[in-house]
Amino acid sequence: MTFDHDAFLAEVYDIVRQIPAGRVMSYGRVAELAGWPNHSRAVGRAMKEAPLELGLPCHRVVNSVGRTVPGWHEQAILLMSEGVRLKGNGCVDMQRFTWEP
Repeated sequence: MTFDHDAFLAEVYDIVRQIPAGRVMSYGRVAELAGWPNHSRAVGRAMKEAPLELGLPCHRVVNSVGRTVPGWHEQAILLMSEGVRLKGNGCVDMQRFTWEP
């Protein structure tokens, strides 16, 4: 299967658009659902470069242990405003807040 970047982005954005408020998903899980399980970093880039006009809830995508994006302090604030609680180490409790479609 040949990697089609535009189709990948469309699929990733569709998946992220569905993550409900108060829930998160890991980059790796988004990549798996998009059909490219080894492309979690590409999901990260897609989130970073997502056009604002799409209104995607990019803040709901975290790494596999619940770590938020370094330097993007607003991400934690946005998640907490939706009821997502962070553990003492600053990571999302993935067992409690992970969304599975």
